[in-house]
Amino acid sequence: MPTPEALPDDIAALKRIIAEMARDAVSARAEIARLKFQLARYRRAEFGRSSEKLVRETEQLELAIEALETDQAERLASAAPEAAAIVESVAEAQKPARRPLPEHLPREEVMHRAGPACPSCGGVLRRIGEDATETLDYVPGRFKVIRHVREKLSCRTCDTVVAAPAPDHAIARGRAGAGLLAHILVSKYDDHLPLYRQAEIFAREGVGLETSTLSGWVGATAAALKPLVDALAAEIMASDTLHVDDTPVPVLAPGTGKTKTGRLWVYVRDERPFAGARPPAALFRYSADRKGEHPRTHLKAFTGVIHADGYAGFNELFAGNRITEAACWAHVRGKFFDVHAATGSPIAKQALDRIGDLYKIDKTIAGLPPDVRRGERQQRSKPIAEALAAWAETTLRRLSRKSELAKAFRYMRSRWKALLRCFDDGRLALDNNPAERALRCVAIGRKNYLFAGSDAGGHRAAAIYSLIETAKLNRRNPQHYLADVLARIADHPARKIADLLPWNWTPADLQRAAA
Repeated sequence: MPTPEALPDDIAALKRIIAEMARDAVSARAEIARLKFQLARYRRAEFGRSSEKLVRETEQLELAIEALETDQAERLASAAPEAAAIVESVAEAQKPARRPLPEHLPREEVMHRAGPACPSCGGVLRRIGEDATETLDYVPGRFKVIRHVREKLSCRTCDTVVAAPAPDHAIARGRAGAGLLAHILVSKYDDHLPLYRQAEIFAREGVGLETSTLSGWVGATAAALKPLVDALAAEIMASDTLHVDDTPVPVLAPGTGKTKTGRLWVYVRDERPFAGARPPAALFRYSADRKGEHPRTHLKAFTGVIHADGYAGFNELFAGNRITEAACWAHVRGKFFDVHAATGSPIAKQALDRIGDLYKIDKTIAGLPPDVRRGERQQRSKPIAEALAAWAETTLRRLSRKSELAKAFRYMRSRWKALLRCFDDGRLALDNNPAERALRCVAIGRKNYLFAGSDAGGHRAAAIYSLIETAKLNRRNPQHYLADVLARIADHPARKIADLLPWNWTPADLQRAAA
């Protein structure tokens, strides 16, 4: 999608771009209609015979439709308003009529007062009526409707009609409040509830929301949050140390009904172990494969040390002096643990005990300044590591080269220089566990239904995961945090985005978010 600055000035070229967008929109709607027809056929068949394969195919269709609708909504939300309006008008006739919000829901009125005097002549205003806009919102456990009543006044002197401006919403052309949008996002990405299941849950509350409506809200919300994710990325890449890892995620392959394997990369800043001034934060990025070019692109603005596993795709990062590698003792420990768990090897047990001594020392220096940590490690930890290396060299000669235990020793030896780096720099951790913990929620979701949709869906999920995980690292409730962010974006569209990062909140902000 070209940005407004990148659009050509030529009218004919602009018309071609808008026509192409309109064709894409119509094509997407046609594909959605086809999938919905197939879904309806599958659902009818479910009553005729029981089949696990049929159930799986039905769920995959639900997710494919959800992804197409969300992708389309995000493209429109990112486009220039004029272009989006033209594209939407192309298929406007195909849209179902907007239904009124349920009458049984409680109403909460917010009065928007007009100015005290006529803006045209300064005359006295008199009340002549009001305009009302209803927004469907959600608070944990129940729905509510907020009724925005805008006072209308007329001037006694010149009869000019004045009304309070219509309230801004977090997403354009939507009637979803910030609380509801935050609930949908957290339910989808943190609680792993696909939108069609959320629609079923909402229906039990007497609120009928189509999956297509929820998809549109998710896409538009992701577009609204993009500047905040960009600010978070810039903040994280200005760090000195990062924890880096990746995990596979299944992605639906369009038109095949099968999945391909994409990757989610995570970049975590956690300076709490060495009393650093920067708050913890996490940034997720998506790629369609695991090529080393992706972390090189993600880290192009970073200079410092990264904690990483032995993935060969990182090697080019360390070719110059810009990025240094710190290896992970937890990965080394895991190799010996697997051998000991399978065979009960006393040699593997001894290796685990020696590595365990390093972790015991590190517990005693957690939260201390870097220079203190370095001094303690030089005096207490480094001799243990050197003794481990000497013992490993002697022991390895007595083992079969093909044994799993020998492989564990060779892995440790191949990473040795990077493993020792933490003893010379008090800012570094023994392991890469902060990145592993950040990926845990993704792994749980992957076992359930992730990853729905397309590569665009992967990028969208990475952005939302970044905000959710960063909120958690800063001890914020992700749903409260996102709801407050979206409300602030709506109230003050031109506000400084960096102020919305969770650690920049004032005590009053925190009190409001917890209310």
